[in-house]
Amino acid sequence: MEKSIDFPWAKPDFWGNEREYLLQALESTWISGGAFVDRLEKEFAQFCGTKFAVSSSNGTTSLQLAFLALGLEPDDEVILPGFCFMAAPNVTQHMGGKPVFADVDPETFCVTAEKIEPLITSKTRVIVPIHPYGNVCEMDEILQLANLHHLPVIEDAAESFASRYKSNLTGTMGLMGSFSLQAAKTITTGEGGMVITNDEELKKKMTLYRSHGLLRKKHYWHEVAGYNFRLTNLQAAIGVAQLEHINDIIPERKRVHEDYKESLGSKEGVSLQKYQKNVDPVLWAIAMKLDPKAFPQGRDTVIAQMKEAGIETRPGFYTPSQMRHIYSCPRLPTAELIASQIISLPTYPSLRSEQISFIASKLLNLRA
Repeated sequence: MEKSIDFPWAKPDFWGNEREYLLQALESTWISGGAFVDRLEKEFAQFCGTKFAVSSSNGTTSLQLAFLALGLEPDDEVILPGFCFMAAPNVTQHMGGKPVFADVDPETFCVTAEKIEPLITSKTRVIVPIHPYGNVCEMDEILQLANLHHLPVIEDAAESFASRYKSNLTGTMGLMGSFSLQAAKTITTGEGGMVITNDEELKKKMTLYRSHGLLRKKHYWHEVAGYNFRLTNLQAAIGVAQLEHINDIIPERKRVHEDYKESLGSKEGVSLQKYQKNVDPVLWAIAMKLDPKAFPQGRDTVIAQMKEAGIETRPGFYTPSQMRHIYSCPRLPTAELIASQIISLPTYPSLRSEQISFIASKLLNLRA
């Protein structure tokens, strides 16, 4: 019989009004669009300090809305990190563009301007830094490089909602910022996404593409060949309740981070993800590299051993250079190395300090 999981890798926490607002949305009969969608967009933009927020059905469609608003065309090149969840590269390929992958820093796991610059060509259309696990890329250098080449920047902040770089929230520094509201994220609607921007024309384009290209001035008249990327009122009701408690969620995620640092930060064989001094992270997930000398059985075996102990963990992201059946990508030495060494441990606000200590001790006991 397979061992039951005592500590899932992630789970949603509910903070107060999720049930009440969900019932309000249900009883209103506005279960597709409705007041909670409008409220979530308004309050999300207010939190981020941007003029506009456009909700979508998930974090991947939020990226596609951003690309559609930008006017991404076939054969346009999009520069992305080679260590990331593959949503943005997949959208690029589906739209006929070419994802161009940059290697990453071995300690922060972030893409850098230094790695991006040699990849810029006359076909480059946009740079998409992806902030991993709650960390934030060095945005000043990336924006400076982008401005030098007259290129827009779209931040993929799916994993870094509420993290800051020099006091700036992630997603607010580029032309647009895209977020995921999936069940494991910092706030959730179950599935869902959001794009923020200060550009009204981009906001109008995203709103148009999100709902079949209809302006609603007359029924069934399509201005563009759009999509159905709408978030439901039921989902938005949960999101509103979650966002109400963001000032409770942030310190609890920071506590989880501090507890892991105390339990693992100075331990031999384990290297926690590094954060630069100008980054104030809100962790989506705690991630670390395992030294093969300390864990000669290998990361994947460690994952299996942790599962046997009732603890669910996750590997690092596989790189596009390892998935050449899908992506055209040269070798990415650093990304490939850290992808083989990274393990991510359970991370959610209701995880207690003594539970974190237990999880950490189970990991450390697997050392040779």
